[in-house]
Amino acid sequence: MNKTVHTVTGAFGYSGKYITELLLKEGYEVQTLTGSVDRGNTFGTSIKVHPFNFNSPEKLIETLKGTRVLYNTYWVRFNYHRSFTHADAVRNTLTLLECARKAGVEKIVHVSITNPTTDTTLEYFHGKAELEISLAESGMNYSILRPAVLFGKEDILINNIAWFLRKFPVFGVFGDGSYRIQPIYVGDLAQLAVDHGKTRENEIIQAVGPETFTFRELVETIAQLIGTKGRIINIPPFLGLAVAKMVGLLVGDVVLTHDEIVGLMEGRLHVDAPPAGWTRLTDWARDHAESLGRHYTSEMARRRDRVRPYASN
Repeated sequence: MNKTVHTVTGAFGYSGKYITELLLKEGYEVQTLTGSVDRGNTFGTSIKVHPFNFNSPEKLIETLKGTRVLYNTYWVRFNYHRSFTHADAVRNTLTLLECARKAGVEKIVHVSITNPTTDTTLEYFHGKAELEISLAESGMNYSILRPAVLFGKEDILINNIAWFLRKFPVFGVFGDGSYRIQPIYVGDLAQLAVDHGKTRENEIIQAVGPETFTFRELVETIAQLIGTKGRIINIPPFLGLAVAKMVGLLVGDVVLTHDEIVGLMEGRLHVDAPPAGWTRLTDWARDHAESLGRHYTSEMARRRDRVRPYASN
């Protein structure tokens, strides 16, 4: 079979959308696997849309036949009560990888996370490590991209930090705020994905941006760029989580989780590696300072509403 199709999971989401845009610009035939087949998008009929069909592997295999490269961005940020968990995401991704192998997919470009390990109780990092191991043992060619935090127009973390800075007179930084973070622009990650889709080497890429901040420096930088004057103080992590839960009740979202705070403070969003991205967060945030943080971006709203496109900040 002449494999010509490039398949992207979540083309109507965040990073998947940017990957799809680049693939279309380069003239590739693109299809998407998605849990939101009715979500509004800008691609129209230029891509084919298929449901994930995790519970019907034979249908998923059939969809993946003819795929040259599978770009996998599928994941879940946190456990959505009992309806969808990290364990579900791991199980579904293992199904996806096995179906890709049976369909004869030539290359997997897989989006992981910095510092994945099975030696942790943090489900996000543990699950990502499980999937990397499975992919390495699958026999398929692969490139694994390990971003720390993404930023861009549809971003959640950076936008919501700016929202908190605009809305409240005080911003609490967990502990001393000295733990580091290396954000990468979502467009840079997409370019890395497309570039590595053209190779056949098995690679792991530390997909981090050109700037490294302590978390306190990150907050201070955003505050300066958007022109807010509130105080930035150090608070115990338990207090920060309590405040996040209270704000979450107001906005109808899970603002932050215990595991996310622990992972951040353990330094899991930093690696000792040269940058793979080239867009500076400070430059991007300066260019978008007027709109950044004007509105809260809700993860839960995106999960509940499977029709409206992701809003830009």
